[in-house]
Amino acid sequence: MKEGISLFLKGAAMGAANVIPGVSGGTVAFITGIYERMIHAIKGIDSGALKLLAKRDFRGFSGRIDLPFLFWLGIGVVVSILTLASLLEYLFEHHEIYVWSFFFGLILASIYFVGKQVKTWSAGPVVGFLIGASIAVGVALLKPGTENDSVWYLVICGIVAMASMIIPGLSGSFVLLLMGNYQLIMIESVSGLKSLDKDAIFTLIPVGIGAVLGLLLLSRALAWVFQNHHDLAVALLTGFVAGSLLIIWPWKNEVVETFEAAGKVKEKVIGYDWYFPGAGASTWIAVAVMLAGFVIVWLMEKSGATLPEEGEDVLEESDS
Repeated sequence: MKEGISLFLKGAAMGAANVIPGVSGGTVAFITGIYERMIHAIKGIDSGALKLLAKRDFRGFSGRIDLPFLFWLGIGVVVSILTLASLLEYLFEHHEIYVWSFFFGLILASIYFVGKQVKTWSAGPVVGFLIGASIAVGVALLKPGTENDSVWYLVICGIVAMASMIIPGLSGSFVLLLMGNYQLIMIESVSGLKSLDKDAIFTLIPVGIGAVLGLLLLSRALAWVFQNHHDLAVALLTGFVAGSLLIIWPWKNEVVETFEAAGKVKEKVIGYDWYFPGAGASTWIAVAVMLAGFVIVWLMEKSGATLPEEGEDVLEESDS
């Protein structure tokens, strides 16, 4: 039960991160030591697992996909997303710089702890780090698209967003922002789901289908990379995390574009103007909040230090 509560809290942290454009739930999983276990648990959902389920071999099915782990983690993610969407909308509206500062501290600290998992920083991992950082910075500089609520596009949003959610340093919410559908999916539809709004439900169904497809496909690719090129994979992901700092930098002004869609005037963020703050009281508060985020990551890393080994045991059992 103690491990279940711990996994629930880490899932909640992942869910909170996924709601914030620029923050990756995969980063939270990585720095708390459950990332590889999560990837291999998801990879276990295959035809073999379905055959066990069809035979009503629930114990075999549970062991193959590490079901208790996925259950507690998944519950934490879902509860967090459903409860934090409105709260984060309020915090961004009234305390935007402090929210960004907190997450900047989280991500800044995670670069060190993620990079520590590279056993040997040879030429390959160094190049991988630079490539990952370049891709993350490139994503940050892209111009967001226009909102599109067609079913096929919502499925693609689900695939791409879920893929980026489980890659540390690439934010699923930020990808949705780039695709033009962040407001529609993460704010309007997630908030509307709590009141069982039909439009929200019909929007989230294709997104959910795409998310499941993206999750199953990418988990297999990532599991193979970690198994065969561990240091290169970790270095690449560390680069993603480092490059994402540009997106999360607290002191920036949104570049907003106004447009008309379906008879309504809407706004979308098409970029940012970054700047350095002055030495005022709000700046020092932001720095203090940033340090708090840094310390939290340090505490999370210490508490999750033994979990990768547990995940490896599960992995070996499922592979056999």
